[in-house]
Amino acid sequence: MKFGQLATTEGLILAHTLRLSSGEVFKKGRRLSALDVKTLCADGLQTVWAAQLEPEDCDEDEAASALAESVRGEGVRRADAATGRCNLFAEHAGLLAIDAERVRALNRLSPDLTLATLPLHSVVRRDDMLATIKIIPFAVPGALLRQADALARASLAATERLIRVLPFEARRMGLILTMTKGLPDSMLDRAAAAQRVRADRVGSVVSDEIRTAHTESAIASALASLCAAGCDPVLILGASAIVDRRDVIPSAIEQLGGTVIHLGMPVDPGNLLLMGRVGQTRVLGVPGCARSLRRSGFDFVLERLCAGLDVTADDVMDLGVGGLLHEGPWRPTPRAQPVLPPSVAAVVLAAGRSQRMGASNKLLERLDGKPLVCHTVDELLQTGVRPIVVVTGHQSENVRAALSGRQVVFVDNPQFADGLSSSLRVGLAQLDSSIDGALICLGDMPKVRREHIESLLGAFEPSDGREIIVPTFAGRRGNPVLWAARYFPMMKELSGDLGARELQKRFVDRVCLVPMPDDAVTIDVDTKEALDSLRSVGA
Repeated sequence: MKFGQLATTEGLILAHTLRLSSGEVFKKGRRLSALDVKTLCADGLQTVWAAQLEPEDCDEDEAASALAESVRGEGVRRADAATGRCNLFAEHAGLLAIDAERVRALNRLSPDLTLATLPLHSVVRRDDMLATIKIIPFAVPGALLRQADALARASLAATERLIRVLPFEARRMGLILTMTKGLPDSMLDRAAAAQRVRADRVGSVVSDEIRTAHTESAIASALASLCAAGCDPVLILGASAIVDRRDVIPSAIEQLGGTVIHLGMPVDPGNLLLMGRVGQTRVLGVPGCARSLRRSGFDFVLERLCAGLDVTADDVMDLGVGGLLHEGPWRPTPRAQPVLPPSVAAVVLAAGRSQRMGASNKLLERLDGKPLVCHTVDELLQTGVRPIVVVTGHQSENVRAALSGRQVVFVDNPQFADGLSSSLRVGLAQLDSSIDGALICLGDMPKVRREHIESLLGAFEPSDGREIIVPTFAGRRGNPVLWAARYFPMMKELSGDLGARELQKRFVDRVCLVPMPDDAVTIDVDTKEALDSLRSVGA
């Protein structure tokens, strides 16, 4: 390829945008036609800065497309090339596999060819961008492109190409939670909820859960049961961290004839991870940091296992570079204070007129011996959510009387007839600046239990981008929804009865969907028929 200030001739590719005296613009990258040459010469441009392709040269877009085909393997699609750039995207969710050595070798062939990728073993979703190829000049020699193709296709099998997406394998995971005296059930509930969310992210499910004493024999018994049930891997989250290969959890593995493969990893948080095996079942001793959904070394290992990779001790010990993970703002460096969980409040919307119920106030209708609104509030009171703000309006005094004696904050919404959003504004206004998030609850969802709420709390981690926590069942979104505090000003601007649904669409990348074991999060009581149906099930 020739490049420089060349005589204006047909076929040249402009290196710079030209603005003619007539006002017409010839953009950079334009291939000159015979008419273009005539126009430029008439404007006094006898020479232009341009590129002239040789017979063996390959156009930048053709070169980018060809190289993309050479490097992409299973689970990867390419977009159309433009301006010498071709992007690669994931065809499905999974783990990004990259032959880093061949990527480096390809980039060293010539500065004219560039390939940039996401980090190795990144977790990707369908349609995520994985890599971009950029051809720097307007064309490259065909010989260079053939050399790049040969390097990229060193193994012709698509399963061995430079860039692949390994799909997550659906696995039945087992979970053992150990207990010591004084350990609250709520902590175990949160820990279990966090593991269920993790499993769902990698296309798996926690199918079996056992809570047992933190003793060698009790753990060994639970582990034997889960291995027999076909769970793989089995996660053991101890009430006390593993500090030695002779500690309780590794001893329990060896008691069953299993092997401790490795203890410890150069990733923080996540140092105290254990990898073991009982027969063909992989066993992971989970570090205490995994009680939260904040990313840790445990995630690195679990993701690889669920993508079908064999994780060795050497693999773990090679994770040190990049192993110091991001900390939340409440965790100073170097860890001078304990990690504090986010502070979450609840806003219970109990102001509506329940017009579809006829003359009665649905929130005061009784189910299983108490008013509907009491079901929601009583379940919240069993969690760490505080304060619990109850917004009243229609028949305010009666609703307050029904909740008498409960530790809640009442606030009245005189504009309750304007719709749900007006009650949302009133409730949020009662929360002070120390609150990290708020659980927005409907007063007419009597089947929502503490376990559902704890699952949402376990998934809430604003520092990692999990800011809007939405429960789901069978693909349907439900309630309550947990919102980070930064959305409160936007929620106060809403109007009507739509609530914050539009904000979920607007900030879709901040939404964390939490699958639930039943349909409680999708059941609200709007009609007498719906209430009668619930009563008949209870009877």
